[in-house]
Amino acid sequence: MRNASDQCSGAAVCPQMGHAGFNLRSRQANGLALLLIAILIWGANWPVMKTGLSHITPIWFSASRFVTGAACLFALQVLTRTLRLPTRRDVPLLLSVGLLQMLAFTVLGSIAMADIPAGRSAVLAYTTPLWVMPAAVLFFHEKLTRAQLIGTLLGIAGVAVLFNPLAIDWSNGLIVKANLLLLCASLCWAICILHLRYYKGDSSAYQLAPWQMLVASGPLLIIARVTEGPFTGDGSRSLWEVILFVGPLATAFCFCAVNAASMWLSTTSMASAMLGVPIVGLLMSVALLGEHLTPSLTAGVIAIIGGILFVTMGSRKPRSLPLGSDHDRLGLKKGL
Repeated sequence: MRNASDQCSGAAVCPQMGHAGFNLRSRQANGLALLLIAILIWGANWPVMKTGLSHITPIWFSASRFVTGAACLFALQVLTRTLRLPTRRDVPLLLSVGLLQMLAFTVLGSIAMADIPAGRSAVLAYTTPLWVMPAAVLFFHEKLTRAQLIGTLLGIAGVAVLFNPLAIDWSNGLIVKANLLLLCASLCWAICILHLRYYKGDSSAYQLAPWQMLVASGPLLIIARVTEGPFTGDGSRSLWEVILFVGPLATAFCFCAVNAASMWLSTTSMASAMLGVPIVGLLMSVALLGEHLTPSLTAGVIAIIGGILFVTMGSRKPRSLPLGSDHDRLGLKKGL
């Protein structure tokens, strides 16, 4: 028979456990809400970028995005006293993310989107996981699960559908080039993901983000000035509205939101949820820009999304760790 002290102890523990469970559920709900907001913003970012390209040239547009995004994150980290100088061990991460994922991916995507619809651009740009799997097997000897193999083949079939002669005019060099540029952008992102997976720095993704945006901004400003001349923005209100959306909101805010969400949601849940970005981008492009949802585009999208889902679910990643851990670097910048 339990004594009085045991009963008191048990009575004290139960409310604490209930309170802890409530806090966990509340934080998971907040994390899910932040993730959904980020997915909606990142999806909307594709038609917004397409609109922006009518007011400014692609490279100046990309430079404006990361200059404003970096300024916002630097200001936030200064105000919250979380700003930290990168270490020597962080330098490879600054270069790979800043130059490959941010600079190359964004510039190639912007140049391509000047010639093809935003919805198609979003789908092709998000084929990245399909290239990560084969590269991980060939170069890092990872074992491919049956689900990952099915997903990779299904996704590649979806890309083939998007490139069939009925879906793309092969006689139009600009359109063919734009589609290939998007696949190159996706490949750059895939290389960056593999680097992040197999290399560990000293700082967290959040701490490195403004510095990586700074690394992207410098070369972008130089390249823009050399190749496109002086700043090409038309100075219209629409231009600055677009830049405020893609820089402070879609880049700085969404990065912080996804970082926060990753603290309370599993890696698999995060990666699966990211499939919503190209879907939202495609649907918003149809609704806002009047783009056409053709049968081949629909079939290709279904195959690609299904393939990525198989790859994601077959990866068997552990739960993400709190912000600042070595494991929080892989999937947090995927919507940039």
